[in-house]
Amino acid sequence: MVDVSQHKLVPEHTVLDDPDRVDEVLAEYNVSKTNLPKIKTSDPALPDEAEVGDVVEIVRDSRTTDQATVYRLVVE
Repeated sequence: MVDVSQHKLVPEHTVLDDPDRVDEVLAEYNVSKTNLPKIKTSDPALPDEAEVGDVVEIVRDSRTTDQATVYRLVVE
């Protein structure tokens, strides 16, 4: 089976496993975890170690800023 997470068009997905880093992100954007956009556990690009309630950092290429970083909350 093909591992879509390794495809060149899929941006890098990283689970933020440090609670302090998650708090920094939430404070920077002045939001709570539940206000973050969602990503389902069934998403093929999601890392295997991601669990419901985790925050995932997604770094993708951007035409205007070279790289754009977004955050998603893992949901069922």
